[in-house]
Amino acid sequence: MPEANEAIEGEVIESTELALQQQVLPDTLYLLPLTERPFFPAQTLPLLMNMGPWLETVEKIGDTDHKMVGLVLVRPNSADDVTPQDFYATGTAVHMHHPVRTEGKIQFIAEGQRRFRIVKWLSRKAPYLAQVEYISDSRGANSDEVKAYAMAIINSIKELLPLNPLYSEELKFFLNRFSPNEPSLLTDFAASLTTASKEKLQDVLEALNLRRRMEKVLVLIKKELDVARLQSQIREQVDEKMTKQQREFFLREQLKTIQKELGLAKDDKTAEIERFQERLGKLKLTEAAQKRVDEEMQKLSLLETGSPEYAVTRNYLDWLTQLPWGKYSKDKLDLKRARKILDRDHDGLEDVKERIIEFLAVGALKGEIAGSIVLLVGPPGVGKTSIGHSIADALGRKFYRFSLGGMRDEAEIKGHRRTYIGAMPGKFIQAIKECDTQNPVIMLDEVDKIGASYHGDPASSLLEVLDPEQNSDFLDHYLDVRFDLSKVLFVCTANQLDTIPGPLLDRMEVIRLSGYITAEKVAIAKHHLWPKQLEKTGLKRGELSISDAALKHVIDGYAREAGVRNLEKQLGRLVRKTVVKRMSGESEAALARIGLDQVEDYLGKPLFTREKPLSGIGVVTGLAWTAMGGATLSIEATRVHTRNRGFKMTGQLGDVMKESAEIAYSYVSSHLKEFKGDLKFFDEAFVHLHLPEGATPKDGPSAGVTMATALLSLARNQKIARPLAMTGELTLTGEVLAIGGVREKVIAARRIKIMELIMPESNRRDFDELPEHIKAGVKVHFARQFKDVARIVFSD
Repeated sequence: MPEANEAIEGEVIESTELALQQQVLPDTLYLLPLTERPFFPAQTLPLLMNMGPWLETVEKIGDTDHKMVGLVLVRPNSADDVTPQDFYATGTAVHMHHPVRTEGKIQFIAEGQRRFRIVKWLSRKAPYLAQVEYISDSRGANSDEVKAYAMAIINSIKELLPLNPLYSEELKFFLNRFSPNEPSLLTDFAASLTTASKEKLQDVLEALNLRRRMEKVLVLIKKELDVARLQSQIREQVDEKMTKQQREFFLREQLKTIQKELGLAKDDKTAEIERFQERLGKLKLTEAAQKRVDEEMQKLSLLETGSPEYAVTRNYLDWLTQLPWGKYSKDKLDLKRARKILDRDHDGLEDVKERIIEFLAVGALKGEIAGSIVLLVGPPGVGKTSIGHSIADALGRKFYRFSLGGMRDEAEIKGHRRTYIGAMPGKFIQAIKECDTQNPVIMLDEVDKIGASYHGDPASSLLEVLDPEQNSDFLDHYLDVRFDLSKVLFVCTANQLDTIPGPLLDRMEVIRLSGYITAEKVAIAKHHLWPKQLEKTGLKRGELSISDAALKHVIDGYAREAGVRNLEKQLGRLVRKTVVKRMSGESEAALARIGLDQVEDYLGKPLFTREKPLSGIGVVTGLAWTAMGGATLSIEATRVHTRNRGFKMTGQLGDVMKESAEIAYSYVSSHLKEFKGDLKFFDEAFVHLHLPEGATPKDGPSAGVTMATALLSLARNQKIARPLAMTGELTLTGEVLAIGGVREKVIAARRIKIMELIMPESNRRDFDELPEHIKAGVKVHFARQFKDVARIVFSD
């Protein structure tokens, strides 16, 4: 709505006064709504309305003598369902010319006449009829100030004309109807040129004071001028870039033609063929590969460069000629050097290093290492991938690593067929190309996490690659020629063997990496992890150190897992916390060493407290193996009541462990007399067997001996008098069978200070092969039958 002072300054024209075209402007008008922008008196434009809601209105306008209609802006974005409250109070009276119906629309030419204000609604439903009063804005039109504003508007329009040719057409149409010396119409015309919002344009229409209206329009047209200049600048930049590119293209084409005529250059096809031939001269292709190359070169020479087949053939030859046919790197089979590299890169893992040295020694005796597939199995963070790097470094070979985790498409292994768009060779051929030698070390990470889908089974595709008898003639689907992979040393890594297919596992030499004990972790932290963290933060070795006691506290309290990955994270936190304090202005001398007291200040309370084995009647400590390393497992048995016989198991046990518990219950129940237990105990008791930490799934056969011991302790009403842990599988006849993960289980027992263990006799050899620093101080009893276990546990 216009302001009050504007309403006072505007003049209301009586309906008896002559209007434009010598017509008397009617005091009542039918109204039509506009949604996008208001209509100004200086405009003449075609308008399009929906026939449905507004046909009757147009027909009634056609029945009038004056053929006038009021065009008023409405607030909603749709005009089909508006009410009187949606109309603005000020609009423009226009003369309707040539109304036409077409495809559900009504089209007519609107010729602007005069502003009006709605005084009274005579019809509040379509067709809308209202009493109006007309507004004059001629007062002060000849003042010097208005003339100055008019000149400013004209100058702005002049600046707009070169930037957008559409403005010049609209200006010509305006000048055909009006004189540029009419400031009110000039102002309205200038407003109609802008792309301002409908609210701002309605504000201009409602501005009855001419000077104020001119101020508003001048601001809008200045903004329009800025936008037009920016558009013009962008267009010029694009045109300049396109012109430059076109000019360079024509010049290059002319240069090619001149060079070709003078014999100084060849066309693209000839250049490509010569480049391929130059590469082939340095390679030793097999007979089949050479035959295929010759055929493809012949095909390439006949194809047009613009054909799709040309690009496919060119890419195929590009791959074939970039592979290192007949190129091998010389192995460095110096065992002392290899041992030095392994010791430099890894602390601990002595048994693993010995296996690798043995492996290299056999290669040194033969003069080459070929047809070898090594599988490194161990928990996360024990150094499997870094050992692969060290093997490549010790041999002096190129190293390439890729992960098989989650791979579901066999084309990743054996490549895509050339019929597919974007086809390319598989990972092995890509590795050979990148290493530029036929005998690199290729590491296949996470081989136990390979997947399968409708695309195929990548694990089955690996069978050909990892078979020394087959990979000398490896056939990639993309190359479609045999390539020799028999000289490649494959190093695979896995966290567990269970998910690796049997035929694939059968082709590998398994080397197990167990977890580290505290002493090994301390050495690794000192020699590798701590210097690495200092380098990451830009500190020198002498600027920050950590005490042995602090290191041990970090290992025991915050990083107790089998590997050292979490230990590295915790050491990184310590270094970063120290750097923050140093950058905050604290004394560098006070922050030069991290002691035991600072660890909890920086890292918070320890995540792990010292485990205290549970003890009591029916409570026994067992040893378990997990993918994260060894762990201790307390097993509890108790009598719930004596009303009836029964046996209950809890602790989220797997099927195998449940069977072990049933066997233990049956065996102990049937041999109570032999083990000096209460003969009526299990006949009357309802027994509950529980493995704590029920949220953790548990499975495996090695807890049978431990469960039987817990049940026997309950039946004898006698607890185990000393710290003792055990592991072993039990049969119904009382035999104690072998288990796996001996090293991990011994390390787990040492971690909680249990130094007396019971193991199956069949695992004596596994224990004897452990490094001395792991066996030191550990007393192990080896049992063939459960009666041996009972004698050791309940000996007086």
